[in-house]
Amino acid sequence: MLRAREVVAGYDRGRAVLDRVDVVVPPGAVRGLAGPSGCGKSTLARVLALLQRPWSGTVELDGRPVRGARYSVPAELRTAVGIVFQQPRPAVDPRMTLRQVVSEPLRARGIRRPWRRVGELAELTGLNDELLDRMPHEVSDGQLQRACLARAVAPRPRYLICDEMTGMLDASTTAALVRVVGELVNEEGTGVLAISHDEPLLLAWAGDDVIRW
Repeated sequence: MLRAREVVAGYDRGRAVLDRVDVVVPPGAVRGLAGPSGCGKSTLARVLALLQRPWSGTVELDGRPVRGARYSVPAELRTAVGIVFQQPRPAVDPRMTLRQVVSEPLRARGIRRPWRRVGELAELTGLNDELLDRMPHEVSDGQLQRACLARAVAPRPRYLICDEMTGMLDASTTAALVRVVGELVNEEGTGVLAISHDEPLLLAWAGDDVIRW
């Protein structure tokens, strides 16, 4: 499981955004986290995704404490957790095609010909070859978010953090991406933390397994 244990974290040493927070993300299931804007949901997402080091407390990955954040974390742990942010445009390099965006984590791991995996992910997320060859400014937010989801799961992470992943999307795209995540849970045993202020969406996505802040 992916666990935050008594985590204290924030951006200003004088004020903690998270104060002794405990959250567990079990494998092979979707757990929801609901709460209003500003309550610390995105900070928790960054801590669990190993992008931000907590001030105190620990993050545990399948029972193993993780020290540090980002590239100070060993690659086998760093790639075990994927994350999809609410806004896709700041999350991608505008100079890359969508094909390059999706393949980025695979190429970073030294896979020279990642195109077969990219093709699988494109089919899974509803991206055709024409869209894959476009630049981010040439596609919609929904199409770009599909690419971001494909990128997040490209290295087959054991856990996925969806931080308001559907917050900027229309209903049909939201339904499509929720379905994709559900397939990953069922077929690959991925553990998912779905974060949103939209509690009805979380109830439909995670059932009654929703934490309320």
